[in-house]
Amino acid sequence: MSTGTLRGDRATSGEVRLTAEAAALRARFPARPAVGSWDATCQDRRSVLARLLAPPFTAGSPSTQHGRRFALLRFLDWLEAQPGRTWQERWNASGVDTGGRADPHWKDVPVQWLKRTGRTAADGTFIDTAIGSGLLVLACGDVVRPSVSWLLTARTIRTIADEMARTRDPAGFAALHTASRDGVVSRLTTLGALNRIAVILAAKGGRICDITVGDCLELLELGYQYGERGTGGEGPYFYQLLHAIGVFPAEAPPTVRMFSTAYRGQGSPEQLVDRYDLACRPVRDLLVDYLRERRPGLSYKSFDRLACHLGLLFWKDLEEHHPGISSLSLAPDVAAVWKQRLRTRPAGTAREDGAVDRLPRSDVAGVLKTVRAFYLDIAQWSAEDPARWGRWVARCPVRPTDIPSCKERGARKSRMDQRTRERLPAVAAMVGILDKARADAAALLAAARRASTGEQFSAAGRTLRRVSPKRASPLVWAEDAAGARRDLIREEDRAFWAWAAVEVLRHTGIRAEELCELCHHSLVQYRPPDTGELVPLLHIAPSKTDQERLLVISPELADVLATIIQRIRAGDGSVPLVAVYGRDRVWSPPMPLLFQHPVGMENRPLTPQAIAGLMRGALTGAGLRDASGKPLRITPHDFRRIFATEAMMNGMPPHIAQLLLGHRDINITLGYKAVYPEEAISSHRAFIARRREQRPSEEYRTPTEEEWDEFLGHFQRRRVALGDCGRAYGTSCIHEHSCVRCSLLRVDPTQRPRLEAIRDNLAARVAEAEREGWAGEAEGLKISLAAAAAKLAELDGLAARRAVADLGMPAFRDIAGRTVGMPAGLA
Repeated sequence: MSTGTLRGDRATSGEVRLTAEAAALRARFPARPAVGSWDATCQDRRSVLARLLAPPFTAGSPSTQHGRRFALLRFLDWLEAQPGRTWQERWNASGVDTGGRADPHWKDVPVQWLKRTGRTAADGTFIDTAIGSGLLVLACGDVVRPSVSWLLTARTIRTIADEMARTRDPAGFAALHTASRDGVVSRLTTLGALNRIAVILAAKGGRICDITVGDCLELLELGYQYGERGTGGEGPYFYQLLHAIGVFPAEAPPTVRMFSTAYRGQGSPEQLVDRYDLACRPVRDLLVDYLRERRPGLSYKSFDRLACHLGLLFWKDLEEHHPGISSLSLAPDVAAVWKQRLRTRPAGTAREDGAVDRLPRSDVAGVLKTVRAFYLDIAQWSAEDPARWGRWVARCPVRPTDIPSCKERGARKSRMDQRTRERLPAVAAMVGILDKARADAAALLAAARRASTGEQFSAAGRTLRRVSPKRASPLVWAEDAAGARRDLIREEDRAFWAWAAVEVLRHTGIRAEELCELCHHSLVQYRPPDTGELVPLLHIAPSKTDQERLLVISPELADVLATIIQRIRAGDGSVPLVAVYGRDRVWSPPMPLLFQHPVGMENRPLTPQAIAGLMRGALTGAGLRDASGKPLRITPHDFRRIFATEAMMNGMPPHIAQLLLGHRDINITLGYKAVYPEEAISSHRAFIARRREQRPSEEYRTPTEEEWDEFLGHFQRRRVALGDCGRAYGTSCIHEHSCVRCSLLRVDPTQRPRLEAIRDNLAARVAEAEREGWAGEAEGLKISLAAAAAKLAELDGLAARRAVADLGMPAFRDIAGRTVGMPAGLA
């Protein structure tokens, strides 16, 4: 079996190649080789018939058993006429199974021989359909072992799974049926998976416990080779079933997605350039060499984008419009029309006259910068290695003035600011919509599970009717008044994860990629030695800028994380481990990710694209509109800009926001702020510059015990009667201790009676002021009364959302060595 048939990346010639990771696993877990002889195939005809005509091979009804006996006898007659010492050698010599795709008319070979030799009636038709059952009995009895390729493509023995379960390994198939009931999959998918497992047993022999990882990978390779779509039971679900019952060793791949056609792995420079089928071979080789030189300093995503800009948007476009071009020295008119074409892209659909509409391209500046850097790099490298790069030096077709100017960048900043300003006021309404949708979907699902088939049920203000699926399935289907069928399990899953993603994004401002990589290990805690107060922290793994950071978890975010952990925990209380296909197109070790959901027999991580899709679907029909009256669309990255805008509007210094967002340059953080006065930016940056000049070098030393005690004392002094003050370290109260009015006050739920007493007292004082005619006093008291009522409403909302769960967070001392340095003796 060639290892070049499992689909990983497709070259221009149509050849399917393994990815590097898939090839390594394929070599580590080889398939069982096909053997030529074993006990059952060496038996004589009498012994074979005695075994295969006795239980458990006998059929349930006499008529079926009579037909099988007749087909078995005739099939053995035909095999005996073939050369060979064993039944397997005779099967191989017959020419029916050549190790490749099965002939759809393979039964004509034995049938015509039987009719020609008089072993069956020449005009009989029963043998035409019954001959397949003879081979089925021989395969289940391990007398002959057809090849995997032949069994996959011979559609005439469809009941092989049922027969294998009855005759070869009843206990093994019973375990598979039990495991399949735990997965949310259709009966068609389960039957297809069992059939593929039976194919492995028929081709390799043994029982289910003898199946190896390599056997499964070999079957998948052939399935991809023969164009199986991965649906209708043809997918890799059989691997997950075998993995669930513990057939494979602990070091086996946790998911067969590592070999899926959707995950191609990292491509080499040659593979990335050859995707575009460039006609000029010298330029193709130049681009490959250039990419190889640039590869060490780039992430794979940037590397792939570089290949696309140079190979597709630059040179492939030139070849299509200027056939025969072979030099980087472009004529001025050729360069001008290329830059003009670059400003638009095809809309994707053609008109009736065949023309294709074109839309403005958003990444024109990135492509122009890439091409300019390409020319300048070659010119610079030619001075160091003229033999390699000298002949390609040419005048750069991209002038500095071609790249979008500051005015255009300012216009883009204005568009993004307007987008943020439109979405920031809608966040509260959107959160309410998503929370209600989550609760309604959960209520509908719970009511549907209590209802029987055909029964109507009502929940969340809707009345549906429980219907049974077209095929046996663990899914919960319902039908509305219009007759539309709804998968309530899928609806509840999508509603929950849309709500969870929005809540985490708006409270943290992290990137969508970082959201999908949050795991149970990201939750850490720290307790100051004096107060013992728990400070929960969220560890953000290095992402775009390779900078890890720690964020303080607010009470609202803690409730959301607790709800997520409660949902994903397994029956034993642990968080399932899932493998992630990361941004660099490599598989990570299994991790306890927070954003995971069950798919079939396994838990799969949610991707950034899936998060964006969930948000789009959840907001469809929500009624939110932008300034132009169109439905409001919010992406995960919008919450990052909203978080930065809200933080700096509430007084957070830009350099602190920069640390929270993980930006390398503070100008990027300032660009996220929708409205920020220029004089405030200039004054603050000047203040920072003066402070840095005046700051003595002693401040960079390790703090003393007294300084550390003073630092901890700050957090003790933030404790007030109603809860905790959230002011930053080194700052005093700027609200003159008007805690009820202060937005930084975090009210302790246990202090609700005290807050209610304050509200009642304020109401009485307002009444007294109005009665006495103290208009100024009444106005100030009304402000305090409204603030107290708002904080009581916040407590009510917090209590409604609160979910109590043990997060299982490690102590701060467990992660201090890799995150935060502390003075000795204080850990």
